[in-house]
Amino acid sequence: MQNKIINELISRYAKLSVCENDIVEVFCSLQKCFEQGNRLYVFGNGGSAADSLHIVGELVKSFTIKRSVENNFSNRVSQELSANLHGALPAFAIVENIALATAFSNDCNPEYTFAQQIYAYVREGDCVLGISTSGNSKNIINAIETAKGRGAVTIGLTGENGGKLKELCDVCICVPETETYKIQELHLPVYHCLCMMLEEHFFK
Repeated sequence: MQNKIINELISRYAKLSVCENDIVEVFCSLQKCFEQGNRLYVFGNGGSAADSLHIVGELVKSFTIKRSVENNFSNRVSQELSANLHGALPAFAIVENIALATAFSNDCNPEYTFAQQIYAYVREGDCVLGISTSGNSKNIINAIETAKGRGAVTIGLTGENGGKLKELCDVCICVPETETYKIQELHLPVYHCLCMMLEEHFFK
């Protein structure tokens, strides 16, 4: 089924065929991460911050298919509670803690705000996904370097040139556009594809 999902992506967005192998590699990395009980952390700036929240939203609740909670949880709670919760994957967008972000930015170098959170939260075997249309956003690069120091699997989502993000990450999806808004327009179908593949694998 995962092949069907990615084939549909390529049929709708033919230019993304150059990214197919990297998309599959990212899927495999995330699949392994979640199967081992680890977590995903996502971050970006501006529109990419919004994309981070979007990705997490698709992973933490039902996306395209109905998800049931685990049996061992269902057996411990009421039928009503069990029926109204969705199967979920542990994903977090570290772009929304405004109190922490403004405190750190005010007291310290704001280019390390994401890095500080990655240092606090990430453990070996987790995945981190940094989104930067240029691939050179300093706060994204600092967070990726911090994640590597923590033993995490590092994933990038960027534009055609890749920038420093491509050099640093274990795997990087570089969509074939160079203008910011066009890059962002291709990021959405890529991460929707990944979320659908993960949902299919874990909840079908």
